[in-house]
Amino acid sequence: MGLKYMSSDGKALIYRNNGETLRIEPWGKDSLRVRSVMMGEFITENYALLPREAEEGAEIVTAADPGAALHNVGGDPGSEAAEDIRFGSITNGKIRAEMYVDTWRNDAVISFFNSSTGELLFKEEGPGGALNKHSRCFKPRVGGDFELTVSFRAREKEHLYGMGQYQQELLDIKGCTLELAHRNSQASVPFVLSDAGYGFLWNNPSVGHVSFGRNVTQWYASSTPEMDYWITVGDTPDDIERNYSEATGRVPMMPEYGLGFWQCKLRYWNQEELLEIARTYHKKGVRVDVIVCDFYHWPHCGDWRFDPYYFPDPKAMIDELKSYGMELMVSIWPQVNVDSENYKEMVQRGLLMKAEYGIDVVQRCVGENSFYDATNPEARAYVWEKVKKNYYDDGIRVFWLDEAEPEIETYDYENYRYHMGSALKVSNIYPLVYAKTFFDGMTSAGQDKVVNLLRCAWAGSQRYGALVWSGDISSDWETFRRQICAGLNMGIAGIPWWTTDIGGFGGANIYDEKFHELLVRWFEWGTFCPVMRLHGDRDPHTPVKQSDGTPGMGSGASNEIWSYGPAVEEILTSHIMLRERMRDYTRSLMEEAHEVGRPVMRPLFYEFPGDANTWEIKDEYFFGADLLVAPVLSPDARQREVYLPEGASWTEVHTGKTYEGGSTVTADAPLEYIPVFARDGRQAELFA
Repeated sequence: MGLKYMSSDGKALIYRNNGETLRIEPWGKDSLRVRSVMMGEFITENYALLPREAEEGAEIVTAADPGAALHNVGGDPGSEAAEDIRFGSITNGKIRAEMYVDTWRNDAVISFFNSSTGELLFKEEGPGGALNKHSRCFKPRVGGDFELTVSFRAREKEHLYGMGQYQQELLDIKGCTLELAHRNSQASVPFVLSDAGYGFLWNNPSVGHVSFGRNVTQWYASSTPEMDYWITVGDTPDDIERNYSEATGRVPMMPEYGLGFWQCKLRYWNQEELLEIARTYHKKGVRVDVIVCDFYHWPHCGDWRFDPYYFPDPKAMIDELKSYGMELMVSIWPQVNVDSENYKEMVQRGLLMKAEYGIDVVQRCVGENSFYDATNPEARAYVWEKVKKNYYDDGIRVFWLDEAEPEIETYDYENYRYHMGSALKVSNIYPLVYAKTFFDGMTSAGQDKVVNLLRCAWAGSQRYGALVWSGDISSDWETFRRQICAGLNMGIAGIPWWTTDIGGFGGANIYDEKFHELLVRWFEWGTFCPVMRLHGDRDPHTPVKQSDGTPGMGSGASNEIWSYGPAVEEILTSHIMLRERMRDYTRSLMEEAHEVGRPVMRPLFYEFPGDANTWEIKDEYFFGADLLVAPVLSPDARQREVYLPEGASWTEVHTGKTYEGGSTVTADAPLEYIPVFARDGRQAELFA
């Protein structure tokens, strides 16, 4: 009787050999989930993926070899009882996985195909004959988990996109090695889209790295109990994104106050200052949907309440802002200072992130802090209870969830532990469960449209209303250029709500005329981002004292649209008005993100995948399907070249000139506006 390396339980293709159990099963339309565990059972965590009922309809075949499998389709799996069952395949719609046990090294190798065309998409690297490699290499760590390296043969000329937000001026990430870890301004969202027609999710929150080499694509997790990834196939990028968003969740519907202009600076440090800014905008007739109260409006990190010395009547402040049509967004930090009124209780109840060795200080910022353990359901409930009592019950409906990576002092992951396990093993899931803390609390309170601003995300964060901004970035042209690629790759990675600090966060003086040009160009581009938000830590600073006379967190310079002189104010005001005219269009894009998972910002190839040129362009993009936006990304530029994709006509909205696609044009770009082209004339009337 032969050995049964391959088998099926009717729902999945299963391989067992030498302590490894590997399972391939359908997980959504045209998609498969692949898991492997060494000497144990599969864990129950789905991480980024939504749970699914066992799916019927996949075609599963096992046989002695591929040739025998051709005669076994629809028959009894493994009917060749006298032979070793070394081959198996599973087909779910447009995707097929084939697995064959190499006879020399006696290890299984998986290949993935487009079942409609028969094209090989990619395959595991395999043992390489005498090289004796392992496609799935489990290296044990003390304590029972493994270091895991999974290797695939690479397509040399492939284009790859997604993976979240890395501070680099690269849209196509082929050839890149990327850290699978979060940092301030870096969000690792491990989903990649290929121009070969597939999408791949590394469904593992462990700290690690990935290398998209010319010869090998290699994923590495530093500490994990099992291998877990998900693959989908589609005829277009839109097909792939729809499948991916169905598997990981879609954003809620954006509230109306997410469609307009948001005003923010570091920081409005008292109630009267914030209200005076709101009153001035109201008197000027400039609509502000959201105004922001930034960090250290609290006595200590972890108190999660207004300091009554500076904010004596929060309810009256919130009510006045609402009378102007403004929502107040308040900053929330996950840090808990050792002097916080909640610190001792949270330590006693085990609700904080913990150091493995030494003292439990994870970050130093205005004192010594730990972080609440967002992986712990009890800690999530505790924090929301405080926030609800001190903010939500007074009428605040949108929160700024800062420090979401979290930003630990030294990123020594091996020295920290969460409720879910070692920081090495689960760190990347922190921003997801941080967003979940507030989403669950707000929806349980009856709110159906939730958006909260976070500085980081992981795969699946979008389903908890996460609007991600690109972190504490510098105010310079090089950094500005990087944000275009960051936003587009975040959209491809499944995070459709994304924004930046317009003008950059740090390093700018409000009296510097060179900065004025950068701010104007950034503001013009920000008009065509999913959320339009002005923020920054501007020089010169104003010192602030605590109620006891000791130094407190200072306040940056004015950062309102009138702070940079009348000429700048006129341009910025005109773009806020343009954003208002686009409100119906922007709302329709948010409906698409909510209903089918489309990104709001889209690379050119997303709308025109058949035009080979569109896969190479990183400094233009679509805001929805109808508007092609070409930001001005260099100082003193008053023109720029714009490629117009083949297959449509293009109207330059500020001049009315119309061009046929498939060509590059030189577009005017005076300081007052950036080039925008309307596809087949649609939406051009918004700019009249």
